[in-house]
Amino acid sequence: MLQLFLCEPTGGGKNANNESYKRRISLLDELELVIWSLMSSQGRSEARLWLCNTLSGIRSISPRRQRDLFVSLLRSKPIKRHLASQLLQLIFDKQPQKIGPIIAKKSHKLENFFKGNPRRILEWFSNFAGSGVLDQGNGAKALSQFAFVNRDICWEELEWKGKHGQSPAMVATKPHYFLDLDVERTVENFLEYVPDFWSSGEFSESLKDGSILLVDTKYFVNLFTDLMYKDELEEVWEVIEEFLMEQSFSFICRHLLIILEEQELHLVLDLIPKYLKPKSNSVGFGNSSEWLEIILSKYSGSSTKDELLLLNAVTNQRRQLLRLVREEGSVEEKEKIKNLVSQLCESASCANDFASIMEESLKRKSLEFIKCLGLQSWAIYFNLSEEFRTPESWESLLIGNGIKFRKCDKYALVHDDERSEESGSDYDERSSLRLKRKKHKKHKKKRRRNLDLDADEDELIDYNLSSNKLDMHVKMVDWLLSTDGYSTTWSSVDLPEHLVKHCYSTWLKWVFGKWGWCLDS
Repeated sequence: MLQLFLCEPTGGGKNANNESYKRRISLLDELELVIWSLMSSQGRSEARLWLCNTLSGIRSISPRRQRDLFVSLLRSKPIKRHLASQLLQLIFDKQPQKIGPIIAKKSHKLENFFKGNPRRILEWFSNFAGSGVLDQGNGAKALSQFAFVNRDICWEELEWKGKHGQSPAMVATKPHYFLDLDVERTVENFLEYVPDFWSSGEFSESLKDGSILLVDTKYFVNLFTDLMYKDELEEVWEVIEEFLMEQSFSFICRHLLIILEEQELHLVLDLIPKYLKPKSNSVGFGNSSEWLEIILSKYSGSSTKDELLLLNAVTNQRRQLLRLVREEGSVEEKEKIKNLVSQLCESASCANDFASIMEESLKRKSLEFIKCLGLQSWAIYFNLSEEFRTPESWESLLIGNGIKFRKCDKYALVHDDERSEESGSDYDERSSLRLKRKKHKKHKKKRRRNLDLDADEDELIDYNLSSNKLDMHVKMVDWLLSTDGYSTTWSSVDLPEHLVKHCYSTWLKWVFGKWGWCLDS
């Protein structure tokens, strides 16, 4: 029987140095090597992405602390231009109005932005409207307003598409005449002969809402990156800090961490412990990121980042790692993992070996030890996913490991007279079979007349049950478990993830308890 080790072992110290214990550690080391081989074949990028996903779930960093964390990262050496560029892009997309006023104050810098670039000129200045100034685009509005106010010095620089120009008086009464303005030639004239326009209040005002950013986002990303690092403009840093405080930690991580180089991600892992909220040395397991907070806070600087990548893969990304094995693993790698898992889960000395491992935890508070527990938990997950296919096998596992359960299937949900059953109660298999036969007879004629077209979903399930009874029955069974207070219905597909997560968190509570860390329930 597969053991989940949900009862805290005692008296394992005498076995800590026996050959069986050493062999188990050796098997775990071999499993680690095979997993690393698979993850490395993907350039480690997938393992890094998994770690970033877990980090994004951290909840113990306040808005101010997350601001300080990412500002420290941005100001670290060497300069992180690509990180700043990504962050600026996020601000441009979500809050362009915060960037607009900075551009407005430096409106004269945009002379070079438009010079020699007809596309930018037309996109910003050509949005004149026939119904009046209020309907004009920002650039067109700035151009027309400046031309009227300063008509004595610049009206002659306006170029018209018709045979003759338009007077200010005529255009004032008929604003739609601006539709005949040759915008490209007019702006080129302003660039050469009307330098005052580029620092004018009219042009500056047109930039404040930040819509100018859409004309050429890449240009403005580069401009503001230079303002950050070359000019060290405090206003830009203030906008960045405000944005970092307003967004969730999860949002920032999902968009920024994935673009980091590996060494930069290592820097983030070293920085995070400095900004976690103090927990009075208490440990909680409310979500998959909480134990990672503990690992980072306790082992920052003393652990290799490879250990964190592996530990995260086998404990927080179990299903993704199994998918990687199935899709990318060679025949030899799959067979080796299967053999190792078999030895780790089905050995007659499992209980003594596990007790010895737990006893070893008293001797060293190392990440290496926690990694061994993680590898053992993934071995159990692999075994559950590959070997447990029938309701009977799950029932035997749960009973054997002292987990109380209630089982229900599709028929129980349809018929009031068939109830959910608790473990330990008598299960009348014959009653279920009679129910199925009754359903089969009831629809027998209908299936004969038109099996393919007229059979409803339940009838098709009954029909297919005869040819593939095992698989169809597995899909219909749901489970309620005592591990979570019967609060969630688990399918056979989700049971491995839930049970192994429960196992691993239980083991960590024992270990942290032995190490004298206060535990949250």
